[in-house]
Amino acid sequence: MAKKLHSINELASLLTPDQLTRAQKLALRDSLNIRLSKLRSDAGIKQAEVANFTQTAVSKIENRKDIRISTLIDYLDSLGMGLEITAFPKNSTTPKKVLLRI
Repeated sequence: MAKKLHSINELASLLTPDQLTRAQKLALRDSLNIRLSKLRSDAGIKQAEVANFTQTAVSKIENRKDIRISTLIDYLDSLGMGLEITAFPKNSTTPKKVLLRI
């Protein structure tokens, strides 16, 4: 019988670094999809009610693998929201960040 895993760390320890990186990227992408849908539903807006987008377009935005920043800005603007992007150097000991507010 297969051993039952009890934590994410146990599962992560069984993956190669490449597999772990891919899994983390997929999880981030999926969490973005969930967050976009939640932002809309928390605002009390149905997919068909998002200004400047059809229901089909909203569904695609909320479920796509990748999204253009300009599309995300337009989508969030239709929900009455803005966007902040933080850029930072990955290989620096000084955590200098640049915040872009759109």
